[in-house]
Amino acid sequence: MDVIAIFGPTGVGKTAVAIALAERLRADGEDPGAVSADALQVYRGLETLTGAATPAEQVALEHRLLSFVDVTETFSAGRYAELAHAEIDGLLEAGRRPIVVGGTGLYLRAALADLDLRPPVETAELEARGAPALHAELSARAPHLAARLDPADPRRLARSLALLEQGIEYPPADEELWTTRTRRPTRLFALFMERAALYAAIDARVDAMVAAGAADEVRSADAAGASATARQALGFEQLLTGNVEAMKQRTRHYARRQLTWLRKLAGAQHVDVTGRSAADVAAEIGSAL
Repeated sequence: MDVIAIFGPTGVGKTAVAIALAERLRADGEDPGAVSADALQVYRGLETLTGAATPAEQVALEHRLLSFVDVTETFSAGRYAELAHAEIDGLLEAGRRPIVVGGTGLYLRAALADLDLRPPVETAELEARGAPALHAELSARAPHLAARLDPADPRRLARSLALLEQGIEYPPADEELWTTRTRRPTRLFALFMERAALYAAIDARVDAMVAAGAADEVRSADAAGASATARQALGFEQLLTGNVEAMKQRTRHYARRQLTWLRKLAGAQHVDVTGRSAADVAAEIGSAL
């Protein structure tokens, strides 16, 4: 039985498609279960901000690796890989179909393949210098690495500079972030949407998150001492200052980077979801299995 992987940018409707696909699979006698491949949906208490599957959606389709890490803890792709491999293998051994769903490219690879991890480095002192200074230094020393990173992300910029001192390039080139050599036979479906429609969906999604209490989540997490990795959630810092428009802008920028990476996924079947229902998209995926 093949693993199904559904990847796409934030706001494209991955969860709804996974649920609709699960309904089709159950009609064919299968018993699917979803495994989240999202770096921030692991955090308990940030469900609204990160767009994690709601309780109702989890009734419609069991989701694993959601909301199980305390917001004060740091979390890594290496730890996630171990957990995701165990969940996928456990589903397969039980005769169930795993549906890996997510928008974090590194976590998608971590779930589906063996991950070649860079060594851990201490970055706190570097991070204290701030993102603008770090991005300027990295741009001067290794502009090709700076171009791969969000200039407003001090943690990853600091990690890139620290690893550069060891002669290690981080982040790796796009072709290194994905491999067709998966641990288990996998069918990968890359969802995309016409850019203007995606940006409109993102803006509406952010408004809905704010209305549903995302800012309250952020304030509670901040008061609890949220870790540096938890603070990487899209909109975390922006909602602390009440800047919803900045959250929308950062989310659109991230989605653009996701789309760029998505186009380079070898072995993926690309599915245009623009103006289509989740059921219609699920029917196309189901017919390709």
